[in-house]
Amino acid sequence: NGTGTAASFYDPNGIAVDSTGNVYVADTDNQLIRKITSRGVVSTLAGSGHTGSTNGIGTAASFYDPYGVTVDSTGNVYVADTYNNLIRKITPAVFLKVENCRPEKHRDDE
Repeated sequence: NGTGTAASFYDPNGIAVDSTGNVYVADTDNQLIRKITSRGVVSTLAGSGHTGSTNGIGTAASFYDPYGVTVDSTGNVYVADTYNNLIRKITPAVFLKVENCRPEKHRDDE
């Protein structure tokens, strides 16, 4: 975390930009989702920095190689949590909650 070059990443992959210009990065090998403001301030949006699949608020949540990210018009951030085989949702609120998004039925289950 930090501003500009003071922040570092380890194998960043997917990125997404919200309607206000914030950039979200899947910092894959750090097991984090990072947020970069339009002023270049980098912070950890979610993730403990350790592998896992824990749902939780902010840094209480854990990922196992997050890879892709996207953001919707209401500010929800969706993460492809690669080795957990999950799509995770980070909701915008005073506290950022990470939860699993599981479909009712997978196409291969038919």
